[in-house]
Amino acid sequence: MLTALETGVKGDKWFRLIDKVYAERNLWTAFQQVAKNDGAAGVDHVSVQEFERRTPDNIWDLEDALRAGTYRPQSVKRVQIPKPGTNEKRPLGIPTVRDRVVQAAIVNVIEPIFERDFAEQSYGFRPGRGCKDALRRVVQLIKSGHHYVVDADLKSYFDTIPHNPLMERLKTRIADGPLLTLIESFFEGQHPGRNVRMESRGRSPARGRAQSAAQQHLSRSDGPPAGPSGVRDGALCR
Repeated sequence: MLTALETGVKGDKWFRLIDKVYAERNLWTAFQQVAKNDGAAGVDHVSVQEFERRTPDNIWDLEDALRAGTYRPQSVKRVQIPKPGTNEKRPLGIPTVRDRVVQAAIVNVIEPIFERDFAEQSYGFRPGRGCKDALRRVVQLIKSGHHYVVDADLKSYFDTIPHNPLMERLKTRIADGPLLTLIESFFEGQHPGRNVRMESRGRSPARGRAQSAAQQHLSRSDGPPAGPSGVRDGALCR
């Protein structure tokens, strides 16, 4: 797969990826990522520590279910938590540990494919990048003569973004039916009043790595509008 990422694939589409997702090594790596983030238990009340005590069996069970196509995400535990700086509350979705492991396994496979297309000036939810990198870029731009900073926030963005365009974007690069079905199963229910199936690290259900690969990467823009010189420049931090 790494070679294909470098040299490209026929038609620029990937036809067989689900086997990479359920590969035992990938599932083990995904669990280590989830364990590092810790987080609360989901509706099944299984904590990261409890999952870890039966790690071999749990990993093998996930591998078997994903291979057979019988894996189904569980419901998401939903709570309301205070929104910093306001009197409002925001929904927090807490998937089960097993679902977080599968989400991380999916991200490990598809993120490199879409990361190659991401705008250079985008720093949010990308591997090896973050807000501090964006701030450093902002400082560089200010020192080079740029004078405008735009601060924007879309209310309830992740609760209202349409999923059909995201799935269509996925299909431009992925032609693996079982994987697309699996990803779509995590999108289902991501609307107000319904369960949200997304990776959570104790934050908004839309701000996990699964969201990074699916919504952030797939709904990306090509960067800030062109300036007077016709050149796009800036630091986009979602």
